[in-house]
Amino acid sequence: MRRLRGGAALAVAMMVAGSALAGCEGLAPPADGGGPSGSGVPTAGDGRAVNPLDNPDGTKPGLAAITSTEDKARARALIEKVETKGRGPRTGYERDKFGYAWMDSAPADVPFARNGCDSRNDLLKRDGEDLRFRSGSDCVVMALTLHDPYTGKVIEWTKSRATEVQIDHVMPLSYDWQMGASRWTEDKREAIANDPLNLVPVDGRTNSSKGDSGPASWLPPNKRIRCAYAVRFAQVSLKYELPVTAADKRMMLEQCGG
Repeated sequence: MRRLRGGAALAVAMMVAGSALAGCEGLAPPADGGGPSGSGVPTAGDGRAVNPLDNPDGTKPGLAAITSTEDKARARALIEKVETKGRGPRTGYERDKFGYAWMDSAPADVPFARNGCDSRNDLLKRDGEDLRFRSGSDCVVMALTLHDPYTGKVIEWTKSRATEVQIDHVMPLSYDWQMGASRWTEDKREAIANDPLNLVPVDGRTNSSKGDSGPASWLPPNKRIRCAYAVRFAQVSLKYELPVTAADKRMMLEQCGG
């Protein structure tokens, strides 16, 4: 077999390269996590998270960013309905005043309540992907993938590292206590503590940094999600007829262009 020399060899090489490039046509680029620059930030319609304006009972997953002018106007109109008052004392607050953590025996009108699975696992199932359960169980989640709305990160979580994903009370229970829940019945406090409208699985460290802060003192690091967070805070406030501070309401409106 004769060897190709000079220009002939170059021509063959160019033909091979051209064929290889042609064979790449129609191949989809790698998935980038659903957000800008592979950020993993949930966006409306990406299948992982739902716009809170379209999820008034909290039974659908996640918090999708609110981006359209129309939706931001709807968000501001909702937030405007929230009443305001000064924050009361924390005196007498204990977590147990809202029932034991993640109880499945919250009042029956709370979504997911009394379904044989505790609230934490209900929320992990609602928002997680690629769920793996304990052998013989369709409740206890052992591993999942979470698109965390608060940071935009994708978290590969396992139960052996349980605190890496925590369930945030969007409207914190201590905040609720100070804004009027101290005078509620036990049933109503158990309801707000286990209502999926008020619960979001998120990055553990980020949730710990929030404490019992209202929106004027703390907002998710992921700026794209802040209007959605403000809407969810307002939805909980309105459902349970709990006011927020004037500073918190101003901050909530600002996140949605107000």
